Amino acid sequence: MSQSIASVTIAYNGAKILPRQIDALLRQSRALQEIIVVDNASTDGTSDMLAQQYPQVTVLRMKANVGAAGAWARGLGYAALEKRHDWVWSFDDDSVPNTFVLANLLDGIGSLNGTQAEVGIVAPMPVHQKTGTCYPPLLWRNGFVKPSANYMQNPLWFADLIIASGCLVRGELVGKIGLPRADFFMDFFDYEYSLRARLNGYKIAVIPAAELDHEIGNARKVWAGRSRLWTSYAPWREYYNSRNFAYAGWHLYPTIGTKSFVLGHLARHAGAVLFFSPEKAACLTKMAQGFWDGCRAKLGIRFTPNGHSHHKKNGAAPQSGQVAAEDRRA
Repeated sequence: MSQSIASVTIAYNGAKILPRQIDALLRQSRALQEIIVVDNASTDGTSDMLAQQYPQVTVLRMKANVGAAGAWARGLGYAALEKRHDWVWSFDDDSVPNTFVLANLLDGIGSLNGTQAEVGIVAPMPVHQKTGTCYPPLLWRNGFVKPSANYMQNPLWFADLIIASGCLVRGELVGKIGLPRADFFMDFFDYEYSLRARLNGYKIAVIPAAELDHEIGNARKVWAGRSRLWTSYAPWREYYNSRNFAYAGWHLYPTIGTKSFVLGHLARHAGAVLFFSPEKAACLTKMAQGFWDGCRAKLGIRFTPNGHSHHKKNGAAPQSGQVAAEDRRA
C-alpha cells in the first residue's frame, strides 16, 4: 500500500513568496495527498491568496502568532494525529524543493530495507542556491558537531540535529514522542524535537541527493579573520535563540560539557553581534534576558515580531500542541 504523505508549511505574511513553494509542491514527481499551510496570523492576506489561487490547499489560520514552534506543533498535530498521514513534510514558507526532492527522500530510506522502521525523520540537504551556502544537519556531542566532509559524501548518513524545513517526519513518531514545544516560540525547537526523537530510539537519516533551496535568515558576507556569512537577527529573535539554547543546556541536557558549550557558543555569538549587528545594544540586551530566562526555565511567548511584549504568569505559555484557537479551511 502506498504511504500517505502531507506537507505542512509554516507561513507568516507569505502572500508574495508562498506561490513559488506551493507550485513546487504540486509539481512533485511523487504526489502529495494533502498540502497544509498554517497561517500564523498573517496580516498581508496570505489566507485569501491561498483561497483564490490554491483552493485545494488546507489552511489552518491561527488567530494569534504562535511562533514557528507553535505553528509546527499545530501542523504536525493536524496532519499526523488528526488526519493520520504516514509522513509529514515540513517547510518554512520560503523553502522551495525541486521536482524530485520528495522522491529522493523516499528512495533514500527505501534503500535501508529491513531497518526503515528505525528512521523517524528524513532530512534533505538545505542549500541556499544564490550563495551556495550549505546548512548540513549536525551531530550532538554535548554541543554541535559538524560531520566530516567524508562522512557527508555518503549517499545516506545519520545525524542528530536537523532544521524543520524540508524534513519528513514519520506520523508514528509524532504519536509516540508528542508534538514540538510550542513554548519555545522560535529557534531550537526543531533541534529539541530531533534530540527527543533520538532519545526515543529513532534515527534521523540524511539524503544529500535531496537538495532543498533554503536560507537561514538574511545572510551577508563579513570579514572575521576570514570571509564568513553573518545572519543578522532582530533583537526579539536573539532573545529566543539565547533563551531556548540556555534552557536546553541547564534543564534538558544539564551536563558540564553542554553548559560549557552553551556559554562558549553564546559568548562567540555576542562578540559577532558586537561587530556586525546594526542593533548591537538591543540585541545584546535581549540575549542577556534570554539567557537568564532560559536558566530559570521561564519559557513562553515574551516578545513578538511586531514588538509586543507578553507577560504571562510564571512565564507560562502553551505547551506541546496547546496553541491559540484557529479558523480552518480545507
